[in-house]
Amino acid sequence: MTNQELEYRVLKILEQQPDLTQRQLAEELGVSLGKTHYLVKSLIDVGWVKLDNFQRSDDKWGYAYLLTPMGMVEKAAITARFLIRKQREYSALQLEIQQLKEEVNQQQNLKQD
Repeated sequence: MTNQELEYRVLKILEQQPDLTQRQLAEELGVSLGKTHYLVKSLIDVGWVKLDNFQRSDDKWGYAYLLTPMGMVEKAAITARFLIRKQREYSALQLEIQQLKEEVNQQQNLKQD
C-alpha cells in the first residue's frame, strides 16, 4: 500500500472515528504502530489533522483527531486521485479477465476438435 493510499485511509478513518487511539488505528490500517505514528504525525505537521483534548466520562482526558479545513480539502483531492487510479485498475482487470476467458474458450475448442 502506498503512503498516499495510507494517508487517504487515515483521513477517512479519523473523519469517521476521531477518538481512536493510534494502536486502534494501526489495527484498522493493518500496519505497525510505528508506521501509524509516523503517518499521523506527518498529517498533523502539514496541518491536515489536529489533536484535540476532551474529557471522558471517567474524569480522564482523551484525545480526538480532527480533520482541519485544509485536511478536508486534501482528503477530497486524494479521494478523487484514488478513484481515478482504482478505475484504471478496474478497467485493466476487466480486460485481463476477458483475455483469460477467451484463452479458456480457445483451449476448450481445441480439446473438442
